Amino acid sequence: MSTTTTYTVSGMTCGHCAAAVTAEVSKIPGVESVDVDVESGRVDVRSGAPLPEDEVAAAVDEAGYLLQR
Repeated sequence: MSTTTTYTVSGMTCGHCAAAVTAEVSKIPGVESVDVDVESGRVDVRSGAPLPEDEVAAAVDEAGYLLQR
């Protein structure tokens, strides 16, 4: 059964930002899909099981943005 977790990411301003976050978060094992809304900073991540927040934060950081905690 899949679970969806919503995160808030700051610093995104365009489609390229969304693509970068999507690409990095998608690399986390277990991630099934990533949906990014640049305007609100909302990132919905669907995965097979809950993901460790530190892994999501590291992926967002790798993309050049900041996960709000």
